[in-house]
Amino acid sequence: MINVVPGTGVKLKTTMTSSTRIVNSRTMNGLIACLLGYIGLLLQPYWKTIAIGSFIMKDPEAVTQELKPARLLAYGLPGLPLAALGLPLYIYLPTYYARDMALGAGVVGTVLLLARLFDVITDPLVGMMNDRWQWRGWRRRLAMVAGTPFLLLGTWLLFQPPSDVGPGWLLMGTLLAYWGWTLISIPHAAWGAELSPDYHERSRLAASREGFQALGVLVALTLPLLAGTAQNIEATLRLLLYGIALALPLSVGAAVFSLPESGLPGRQSISRCRWRSLLRNRPLRLLLLTYILDGLANGLPATLFLLFVGERLQAPEAVAPLLALYFLMGIAALPAWVRLSRRIGKHRAWAFSMGLGALSMVIVPWLGPKDLTIFAVTVAITGSTLGADMTLPTAMQADVVDIDRLLSGGERAGLLFGLWGLVTKLALALAVGIAFPLLELAGYEPGLRTQPDSALWTLSWLYAGLPVLLKLPCIWVAWHFPLDERMQAKLRRSIGRQYRKAKSTTDGTDNG
Repeated sequence: MINVVPGTGVKLKTTMTSSTRIVNSRTMNGLIACLLGYIGLLLQPYWKTIAIGSFIMKDPEAVTQELKPARLLAYGLPGLPLAALGLPLYIYLPTYYARDMALGAGVVGTVLLLARLFDVITDPLVGMMNDRWQWRGWRRRLAMVAGTPFLLLGTWLLFQPPSDVGPGWLLMGTLLAYWGWTLISIPHAAWGAELSPDYHERSRLAASREGFQALGVLVALTLPLLAGTAQNIEATLRLLLYGIALALPLSVGAAVFSLPESGLPGRQSISRCRWRSLLRNRPLRLLLLTYILDGLANGLPATLFLLFVGERLQAPEAVAPLLALYFLMGIAALPAWVRLSRRIGKHRAWAFSMGLGALSMVIVPWLGPKDLTIFAVTVAITGSTLGADMTLPTAMQADVVDIDRLLSGGERAGLLFGLWGLVTKLALALAVGIAFPLLELAGYEPGLRTQPDSALWTLSWLYAGLPVLLKLPCIWVAWHFPLDERMQAKLRRSIGRQYRKAKSTTDGTDNG
């Protein structure tokens, strides 16, 4: 079967050989083992803890209690269907609509660009709306429940188009899917920052959410192989549609009915919060800058992975096994990164993971068609850092929200996570905007049997060389990040005093 790489026109042969079937079988065995072992690995250090999972602190200075494992898992579960949807949405659909539905690459590219611009803008918008609006004590949960039908409807429109589909159908389905996705993902992330004020508990919450997301990508990769639909895009989309339609409502329901809303103080209308406090929040500025650079460093190899394996290594049949290896290693190593963060702090564990990943990529620009085994080792190493790169920065975001809560007197976790989402998506878009024009300038031409050396070297350095350089300032900023466990404890005490002062004022007004 011939697949066209989205956005490039490059044709890659993906014939299912017997060796590939063996690798796929082993991948499925690894997936099953990983699914069974992930929960225990992630939560193993905490099984002996006597915890009250429904305990949400009213006073941040009070003693923090650890969330029960069952509730921790309930929080992370929605990440699985969301991530499983991401793979067909970004990988399969552009090719399916451009080639199989005969819309053409130019039309599909324009429609998806318009939808992506809408998606970027709505992240902070949804965050602000979610900070302000609630109904009967439901705020984060209300948005997630409201977003579920939008996402399911958009997915159905995209995955089951009519035979005479036009650009309007693609645009409508994509906008609905993006809108529903944002309504679920932004409040979900903000909710994790509010379920516990504890420095390390937030790492566990982020690890649960991001771990299930990595598992969702792995399921989306391997489920079509297990069902025998991997070489039929239409059948693969139908299979994933049924799976997501079942898993998304169940996982969102498990989260919203198992976990309470936050009782954290400072629930103030966003219109009354001081917007200048965002500029005064130095850790926020540092984290946003790091997110842009790190997002670009991660976006370049993600954008160019298919091209690098297909053109530089001349091994397009290895794409699926390498991706499965990458995500398997990410899930397996995640508990170790969470434990390391408890020892040296989230920021330094993140810096260490970025350094390890960058070091493993140094040799990649010099690899060629005979070096697939060496490349697989680098994929395994960088995959092992995936859990840290997904989990620890989002846990650090939750701590930065505390600074904003203290400076503004309001609760704006939704807005801040919306801003981080916007920056991340802009960085990924920038990666595409940098990579393909530079490849074209270097002489790359889609469809050529043999690319010129200048194009292959440019591809190699864009895939691995530039990301290593971009990681260096990120490592420095993360290692010296000012918000550590001790400072976060001081923030909790300050917010506690702010809370008691506001409470006493409110009680005095009520008594008066």
